[in-house]
Amino acid sequence: MVSRLALVAVIAFACPPALAGAQDIKSSDLAKQLTVLLEQKKIDAIAAPDAQNPGAYVAALYFPGTQLLVVSAKYSAPALMSELLARKEYKQVYAELTSASIPGSKMLVNDVYANGLTIKPSGSQPPDGVEGAMQATFDGGWKKAKIAEADYLKSFTEADAAYTRVLQALITALKGSGT
Repeated sequence: MVSRLALVAVIAFACPPALAGAQDIKSSDLAKQLTVLLEQKKIDAIAAPDAQNPGAYVAALYFPGTQLLVVSAKYSAPALMSELLARKEYKQVYAELTSASIPGSKMLVNDVYANGLTIKPSGSQPPDGVEGAMQATFDGGWKKAKIAEADYLKSFTEADAAYTRVLQALITALKGSGT
């Protein structure tokens, strides 16, 4: 009995408080679902209008086993975007959104290993990150970044929620497309 309590104490002490919120990560299942659908359809990119954000579009590039790059942004030439989407030129949509989106509207997610955002990478895994209107690198280094742990966790939660919404939009588009 005492050894069990000691083991629980060691585990609790060894797990930093930041990891306590890790079970609340919502993007993990959706990232996995999106990558499975992409693999089933034998494609490595998808794009669509963002139904919840008029004038905005979402796109993803998938590098199997390595990375999922996802962008959400408003674009000033909807006719061009509609043409690219109609031709299923999803990589071009991604390129346009990352390079020529309306300033301040872009969110670019770098999901290392395409497993959803990770609050802190394990081992030598590079950190996940978000760029654009929301900026964050999730390397677990809130002290190094000179921010409070609570602010780091809040930033992670907000990024995960935004990423989850975009992943859901991409999954919906993929399920509804004849791709």
